[in-house]
Amino acid sequence: MPSTIESEEHKALRAAVAALGKRHGRTYDREQLWSEAAKLGYLGVNLPEAYGGGGGGISELSIVLEELGAAGCPLLMMVVSPAICGTVIARFGTEAQKQDWLPALADGTRTMAFGITEPDAGSNSHRITTTARKDGTDWLLTGRKVFISGVDIADATLIVGRAEDSRTGRLKPCLFIVPRDAEGFTRRQIDMELQAVEKQFELTLDDVRLPADALVGDEDAGLLQLFAGLNPERIMTAAFAIGMGRHALAKAVEYARDRTVWNAPIGAHQAIAHPLAQAHIDLELARLMMQKAAHLYDTGDDVGAGEAANMAKYAAGEACVKAVDQAVHTLGGNGLTREFGLASLITASRVARIAPVSREMILNYVSHQTLGLPKSY
Repeated sequence: MPSTIESEEHKALRAAVAALGKRHGRTYDREQLWSEAAKLGYLGVNLPEAYGGGGGGISELSIVLEELGAAGCPLLMMVVSPAICGTVIARFGTEAQKQDWLPALADGTRTMAFGITEPDAGSNSHRITTTARKDGTDWLLTGRKVFISGVDIADATLIVGRAEDSRTGRLKPCLFIVPRDAEGFTRRQIDMELQAVEKQFELTLDDVRLPADALVGDEDAGLLQLFAGLNPERIMTAAFAIGMGRHALAKAVEYARDRTVWNAPIGAHQAIAHPLAQAHIDLELARLMMQKAAHLYDTGDDVGAGEAANMAKYAAGEACVKAVDQAVHTLGGNGLTREFGLASLITASRVARIAPVSREMILNYVSHQTLGLPKSY
């Protein structure tokens, strides 16, 4: 188990990223911040040193995203490009794929999106219908994906498809790098109420022809490779949520200290102070579980990391929503103004409850996998 006290290196990283976030703030320019974070080595902190990364793990990358979120300038594509795609390629990619992608993902000059969700599959990855079939040495991909982040700014998308297992004849998941300009690969932006820098897209793959070297890893490895990316995704989503919750809470605490009614700051009243204290406690508890999950993942315990990552994502999503709600409530009418920048977080905070997996599916996971209760489906 990791120490519950952060190392000096982690404290220094947290302070440095917090300073970067403070310089950019809530009105940040995504491209400028992405570029600066990359130059400082933060985007590739989890990638191998041999390929231009920092040689750390998800523990370090989650610190970066959490602190940027706490400063009001989270980089959502960090969840996708270095955490999911970078990790999968680093663990399972060919030497050529590592040389081609990892240095560019680390220095921010290239980004990669991740496509797993489908219109009819929901959270059931076994119902993915995007299929990959062999045509000589090439692969042909056909299918649809939905709610895929940042495809317009990504150089390629790591697509989860299903290919026929030569031994059993069953379909198993496989991962393919699909360049953004591949013939037959089209995207449509989804009109979202959620106001975010990164846009959401529906993707269509119509017999997209890919060379053999577009396949990442072993076509028979299946779920092992897929979950190598999904566990970091959950951990990083927890970091995203904790950072957002901390940002909202800090705004509310500042307001509660300064706002005076009946000759006393409103933060002196327990009806204001106690819910904010509870929000802080919940965020701190979620962070502990996130740190545990990151430690287990970085030390190679994929099974333990799966359980902890799901719990961390659940706890962080709940803590974030409650912190944002209480922050808005603390400010009253001001909490809904553009000046204070909290109202938009009401919608954004829900993302951590919904994506990349709903809290109900996490409760299913814990009840079945951890508690050993029977399935209803």
